[in-house]
Amino acid sequence: MTDPALMTADEMLGHFSRLTLSPIEALQAVTERVARLNPGLNAFAVMNPQALAAAGESTQRWRAGRPMGGLDGVPVTVKDLVDVAGLPTRRGSRVTDPSAVSEDAPLVVGLKAAGAVIIGKTTTTEYGWKSPGDCPLHGITRNPWNTAYTPGGSSSGAASACAASFGPLHVGTDAGGSIRIPAAWSGVVGLKPTFGRVPQWPLGAFGAVAVAGPLARTVRDTALMLNAMARADLRDPYCLPDDGRDWSADIEAGVAGMRVAVLRHPGFDAPVDWEGIEAVEQAAKILADAGCEVEQASADLPDVREIFGRVWGVALGRVVDGVPEARRSMLDQGLLEVAAHVSGVSASEYMQAEAMRLLASNTMARFHQSYDLVLCPTVPGPPPLADAPTTNPVQALWTEWAPWTFAFNLTRQPAISVPMGFGKTGLPRSVQLAAAMYRDDLVLRAARAIEVAAPFAVADLG
Repeated sequence: MTDPALMTADEMLGHFSRLTLSPIEALQAVTERVARLNPGLNAFAVMNPQALAAAGESTQRWRAGRPMGGLDGVPVTVKDLVDVAGLPTRRGSRVTDPSAVSEDAPLVVGLKAAGAVIIGKTTTTEYGWKSPGDCPLHGITRNPWNTAYTPGGSSSGAASACAASFGPLHVGTDAGGSIRIPAAWSGVVGLKPTFGRVPQWPLGAFGAVAVAGPLARTVRDTALMLNAMARADLRDPYCLPDDGRDWSADIEAGVAGMRVAVLRHPGFDAPVDWEGIEAVEQAAKILADAGCEVEQASADLPDVREIFGRVWGVALGRVVDGVPEARRSMLDQGLLEVAAHVSGVSASEYMQAEAMRLLASNTMARFHQSYDLVLCPTVPGPPPLADAPTTNPVQALWTEWAPWTFAFNLTRQPAISVPMGFGKTGLPRSVQLAAAMYRDDLVLRAARAIEVAAPFAVADLG
């Protein structure tokens, strides 16, 4: 039998149902792999001491033929921006409270209700502010494909843990690309759902554009995880009604007849290297061969750099303002630099940015009257070195980190990063697919079509 740590959630669940593998055995395989490999990756902020008990209860349910939900016994990690009762939420920062929180976040309630076993919390950049995967509290998280490089951020630990097969399912959050960027650089699937699809509470610094979503090694696992996470919760005033949809139900329906726009200009001249362009061309051919009508198109978006720059900067300014002045020197210096950069933004200027955000949303809604899907790069190039200092973050945001991702946060539509083989350096490549708001099903179906045509590799860590 395959090492359980390398199994997908779908495979694990099949074994659980046949009683050829127990949730306790699956957890043991994953934790043994974590103990062996995590010292070189630094993907975890804290492990969950209640995981074994939860796996034991799941094992008893499967033996009785009474699993409690669609993920019963499957190991899951949660990013350390999201509350898990009994564990601290440190947000990658030395200024946060080290005490355990008392209440699960809405998505954690959903995961636990589905029977998932929370094995621990993964590292994040401080307050989720940047794309390189390091933070003052936990240090540097590394890429399993090559530990000299970052896995990306801010869901750095989630992506590293996913690529390293520290369990099949991992929670990330995404306010400007923080699921999709590390998914791209780590060679895994990362879904930013429609805004409000996955309830969140408490809302973080980027509440008006941020979402939570799955990172997994397969598209089907991504859909299975979304089923558990996308359950309405009255604590989140933005969350969508719970329609009980099974996001995996139509995942094999294919893409024949869909119209796909290859987007070259997301509101400005976004940089991308030749390997990123090649990956988009390969994905376009796969979709065309699967029956899509694929063509280059322009969405006529406004310049989203200035819009997101203000949203991002003002949010980080609020974070800094909430820290006592005597402790601000403990914050990431780049975070302080961004906050200082927007210190003079007036309320009128911020409201103008919000008006332009709505214009971008309107523009994309109209664009999707003609096109079912948008295809474009996820990242401008390969990941930076893990030990590289963060310099000029205001410019790096749209030149090195997130030029292809933050527009879809502003427009609140679903977007997914899909692996597309490897570049010359041996590091993963990717493409990004986006659809109109609420059409998360379309990005999952298209990502699955690409996955079938060009299966993804698993990092060989020994």
